[in-house]
Amino acid sequence: MQFLENYSLRPHNSFGIDARARYFAAFTSVEQLAALAEFAFPGQKADPQLILGGGSNILLTKNIDGWVFHNLVKGIELELEDAESVIVRVGAGETWHNFVLYTIENNWAGIENLSLIPGSVGAAPMQNIGAYGVELKDSFHSLLAWHTRDKRLDLFTLRDCEFGYRESIFKKQAKGEYIIVQVNFRLNKKPVFHTSYGAIQQELEKMNVQELSIRAISDAVIRIRQSKLPDPKQIGNAGSFFKNPSVTVEQYESLKSDFPHLVAYNNPDGTMKLAAGWLIEQCGWKGYREGDAGCHQQQALVLVNYGNATGKEIYDLSQKILDSVKDKFGVELEREVNII
Repeated sequence: MQFLENYSLRPHNSFGIDARARYFAAFTSVEQLAALAEFAFPGQKADPQLILGGGSNILLTKNIDGWVFHNLVKGIELELEDAESVIVRVGAGETWHNFVLYTIENNWAGIENLSLIPGSVGAAPMQNIGAYGVELKDSFHSLLAWHTRDKRLDLFTLRDCEFGYRESIFKKQAKGEYIIVQVNFRLNKKPVFHTSYGAIQQELEKMNVQELSIRAISDAVIRIRQSKLPDPKQIGNAGSFFKNPSVTVEQYESLKSDFPHLVAYNNPDGTMKLAAGWLIEQCGWKGYREGDAGCHQQQALVLVNYGNATGKEIYDLSQKILDSVKDKFGVELEREVNII
């Protein structure tokens, strides 16, 4: 069993933070995971301090004084098919965007609006990733996860995962108890297009799209994301750092009377979702930089590492942003990125 000591995690997190792991090892199958767990934690609960996939939704604020397991379980297989849909089995270590492109090549609809979201397939259900009116749960079928205490595989259905807005059971009561190794999706042969959210329709018009397709929607989403969000390969970031907060209609109306240009959207449950980026921008943070930690100049929702910022410096900046939004609007923002 090969493992590395005092290993830099800079290549494995999209912020490019140079935190180090005391021990680091990768696995490419459930069998390798079981062998690695027994090697690292013989005869006891497998308790790695960090499971890494694409590293696109974490902020490392310290060194990891223990084991880091890197999930590289790959593979995309058609499991079931009928006249209306397919069920596709995907290894958790597959890159999310590559999987999206694979579904488009096969004309399987459902996740085209989630194009260019960074990270791995295994991380997607943990976060219930979403964009442009679509969430992962809309196409989710089930997943397999390895229980670290009992060292067994468990099956999770849609209900079992308890999906919410950027939430799942794996971020709450089951946090740290499971390692997701496979995710199964139910995708449609006849697409239902989602173009009303954000600027998709306008982008399609700019592209002079004559016939709507899942590929056209994917291309439009990619163009929008590339125009708004920095490439982690060019500048360290984890995409949107904060969640959009929800408030009651009464709170919204009170805020609207004080801030007439407040940006908000209707939630299905009757509450109002506020645009966190707008709130942050009104507090003067857009384009702010302190050392190598900053708030992106084009998108206030994105915190960035301009080179050699530490995780703590970025975390401290996020706290200042949280405090200023609370002081100005009375609204508490929540970090979307996982803090390690």
